[in-house]
Amino acid sequence: MRAVLEGNRVSRISVRGFAVASATAVTTVGAVVGVASGNSLPANGDNLETTAADATLLADIPVGEQAQVQVASLTQQADAQAAAADTAARKSAEEAARLQAAKDAEAKKQAAEEQAQREAEARKAKEAEEAREAEERASRSAVRDAGSFSAQSSYTISEVQAIARQMVPGDQFQCFSNIVDHESSWNYRAQNPSSGAYGLVQALPGTKMASAGADWQTNPATQIKWGLSYMNDRYGSPCGAWSFWQANRWY
Repeated sequence: MRAVLEGNRVSRISVRGFAVASATAVTTVGAVVGVASGNSLPANGDNLETTAADATLLADIPVGEQAQVQVASLTQQADAQAAAADTAARKSAEEAARLQAAKDAEAKKQAAEEQAQREAEARKAKEAEEAREAEERASRSAVRDAGSFSAQSSYTISEVQAIARQMVPGDQFQCFSNIVDHESSWNYRAQNPSSGAYGLVQALPGTKMASAGADWQTNPATQIKWGLSYMNDRYGSPCGAWSFWQANRWY
């Protein structure tokens, strides 16, 4: 009878040891082997007894099945740890996804801002070009006709140039002036003795300028009118005529 009681006592102590090991998650293989073999756990303090008191005792389970119960409990602990690891991994993945989404949103915002800036610059450039073209059109429409100048008996070079500035569009004046500089040096009475070319633009023959006015020999405004028309008709503009002149030394 004493032997039976001692056996039950050992079983209960073993179960308590298992419960403590399960509750504290520090069970070792050696402890499992010790419990399974019926050895009592080291009497190392009231903490184990107190913890065991809170655990569910398995005294009613036969001693032969207690090792299986212990293994099942350890499996549950491993499953719990795996589940915790999965949860941590999922949270880590969610955080990484959140950070990547924030990064993508910032990159998208920056790209949109850069695109908006490029579009704004393109609009400004277009507006500036349109303003320039409008100014050129206004300049062309504002040029004076040859008939609006009072005839004089003679003209200085500065007076002839002033008339040309009022008759030739602003963006074409320099090209027109370059040609006149080379052809006649702004002498409206210049005549080539060998060819017969005459006037500011050296029309050949000079009589061609009669289409612009009967006073083509004495009126620089008439010569400018004819020269401008000739350059526009033949080369598209005085600058077109100047480009041809540079390449060929005539126009």
